[in-house]
Amino acid sequence: MRFAVDTGGTFTDLIVEDEVGNLHMFKSPTTPSDPISGVLDALQVAADGLGLSRDTMLARGEMFIYGTTHAINAIITGNTARTALLVPSGHRDILTLREGGRLEPFNFTVAYPDPFVPRALTWEVPGRILADGTELEPLDEAALTRSLDEMRHAGIEAVAVCLLWSIVNPAHELRVAELIQAHLPGVPFTLSHLLNPIPREFRRASSSCIDASLKPMMRAYMHTLVDRLKSAGFPGRVVVVTSQGGVMDADHVADAPIHLINSGPSMAPISGRYFAQTDEDTGTAIVADTGGTTYDVSLVRRGRVPWSQETWIGAPYRGVMTGFPSVDVKSVGAGGGSIAWVDGGGMLHVGPSSAGAVPGPVCYGRGGTLPTVTDASLALGYIDPDFFLGGTMRLDAVAAREAIQTHIATPLGMSVEAAAASIISIATENMVQAICDITINQGIDPSEAVLIGGGGAAGLNSVLIARRLSSPRLVIPQVGATMSAAGAMMSDLTSHYHATFFTRSDAFDFAGVREVLNDLTSRCQEFIDGPGKGSLAQTVTLWAEARYPEQVWELEVQLPPHGIHTETDIAALVEGFHRAHEEVFAIRDAGSPIEIVGWRATVACRIRAQEGGTLANSIARPIANPVRKAYFEGSGYVDTAVVRFEALDSSETVRGPAIIESSFTTVVLNPGASATRRASGSLSILPGRD
Repeated sequence: MRFAVDTGGTFTDLIVEDEVGNLHMFKSPTTPSDPISGVLDALQVAADGLGLSRDTMLARGEMFIYGTTHAINAIITGNTARTALLVPSGHRDILTLREGGRLEPFNFTVAYPDPFVPRALTWEVPGRILADGTELEPLDEAALTRSLDEMRHAGIEAVAVCLLWSIVNPAHELRVAELIQAHLPGVPFTLSHLLNPIPREFRRASSSCIDASLKPMMRAYMHTLVDRLKSAGFPGRVVVVTSQGGVMDADHVADAPIHLINSGPSMAPISGRYFAQTDEDTGTAIVADTGGTTYDVSLVRRGRVPWSQETWIGAPYRGVMTGFPSVDVKSVGAGGGSIAWVDGGGMLHVGPSSAGAVPGPVCYGRGGTLPTVTDASLALGYIDPDFFLGGTMRLDAVAAREAIQTHIATPLGMSVEAAAASIISIATENMVQAICDITINQGIDPSEAVLIGGGGAAGLNSVLIARRLSSPRLVIPQVGATMSAAGAMMSDLTSHYHATFFTRSDAFDFAGVREVLNDLTSRCQEFIDGPGKGSLAQTVTLWAEARYPEQVWELEVQLPPHGIHTETDIAALVEGFHRAHEEVFAIRDAGSPIEIVGWRATVACRIRAQEGGTLANSIARPIANPVRKAYFEGSGYVDTAVVRFEALDSSETVRGPAIIESSFTTVVLNPGASATRRASGSLSILPGRD
């Protein structure tokens, strides 16, 4: 058996793959104070659903795949370790000055953001390496030793080291590491040239600080996870979802916890890519994962999930720049638990605040008092209060209506139904804007991409989103309610390696590039022979980070597997860059040479025989009322057919207005929409018009 878990802000999603390859979905409320307890609770729910004791079920397990928001939550809440930063002399303000840029250039009331590591905890190291790798000034070990003593007295719990041009010659950083071990024994540290060997000093410093600050907590958390699973009876391998769309062993990721920042959201595009290809035969898709707290949007482009180094925790320029590559995911505070509120000027807003798992929406009956998107959906008749989570949790429709009446309808002078429909409309617009931001910025017309709707709350308004985008198709996978967990189940064991080496297409250094690529390939092979040993298949992919001369930013271009050895290979690289530049910026300079700044290799080891998977056959529970009244804006209350998701036959079509529900999700087919069941179990929806 295999287990894939995604711990969200509201629910913990679990997918179990049994011995014959069938998938089983389960959900359980997240325990914010102890996420691992929430995981064990979800495992108990699964054991009960499979008719097994938890011990017996876990004893059959061979792999546990875990996605967590624990790392990013620690950064957002400031619960990271007290971290020191070591920089070259004269570079003490690197985190303070950043790279420039403002979200609102003329709003001078916004305070300048504080650096991730304060200046008071930043120490300068005398010594300097030049860009060609030669030593201009030797490392002053006596001064460094004094700084380490000051760190010890300051109660430092972790150290980040970012020295200039260590990516070319790491000798000084390596010596600093030896002295840290000698003078601060047991204190974890991060060396920038090992973690993120890129030439941009601020991003390298920022990623090193984030990584170091997470090490004490995430090492303890990963060890606790493994120990508690073992104590519960699990004998297999524990791997953790990374920000790069793969998985790594828990003990390895504990030594580089920056990989965990986008652990959960990075998995949705992996499963979205599979369903886009399987159900609609396309390599271009928008993947939207609607949870209880956030709405996560990502892309699939030509069958590839794009990466980004422009990852911010918080608002751009005001938050924390990770400077570390991760799957390009945009998250906004819009989900099933997003709170609706009216401001002093009488304007309706939805989010970004969320009711979360505790207390949850008003209808949960756990102490929530402010109306949410889920409450609005319940008030409109979309959700069956007696069939939420398959009937294991009864919702309070009366309380939901009263909250909407008190906080929204009365202040705005409208009916409860109109207020609830307005909440859905505002949430829809927030989600559409998030999609437009990520697609248009990357040269994708959203009207030409299939929309993949995942997450437990996706079905409530995805038809409306698809209409606003003019999407040709909307796909709701059968496992869409646990989209990220499904992606985790499909993921490969991966690792990524980077090197900096400058050359130009019109003066190409074949020998230097060959040496760099050979080194990257060798490191990939070491991974295959180590953590990837016994994997079913292995793939190594090479990339170049290129730009036009004098440009500031680079674009990735995939290289042929054999690397670059001839002028023909260079011509293919240049054309690949021109094409990528035109797609993103709508312009190419066909006569210009290109500069290649960085080189990257990714290795993926397949650890699961099948890529996708279908849910185990389940008996569709009878519907107490196959037709119920539901409210649609512009139509009012209409008789709406209610159909069980699992009862639909392959190729069967349902026309709106209709509600297709399962134990895990509710899909609202607005008037004018139609849905067809695919062989994979997915719903393929034509959004239509009202």
